[in-house]
Amino acid sequence: MMKKTAAKSLTDKHKELTHSEQQTVLSHVQREVDEWYINTIMLKGIDVPFKYRRKKLYKSLQNQQVNITYYPTNELVAGFELEVMKIVRIKVC
Repeated sequence: MMKKTAAKSLTDKHKELTHSEQQTVLSHVQREVDEWYINTIMLKGIDVPFKYRRKKLYKSLQNQQVNITYYPTNELVAGFELEVMKIVRIKVC
C-alpha cells in the first residue's frame, strides 16, 4: 500500500483544493502588509497570480520548480474582481 502524502490527504479532505507538481515560477514578489509578508508568484503557462503569506521574508522562488496545493478565490483590486489562487502549501522540488 502506498503512503499517503500530505498533499493527497489535504485534497482528499477538502475537495476545492488542487495539487500541482513541478510548476516553474516565473516571478516572485514579497511585500509587507501589517505583520505579514504577502508572497505573489506567477507560474509558467498560467495567467492567474498565486498568493500566500508568511511571517518572514524568504529567498526568491524565481526560476524554481515548486509543488503547490491551492484553491481559487476572488479579490477586489481597484474596483475590479480578479481571480487569484490561494496557496495552502508550497514546497520547492
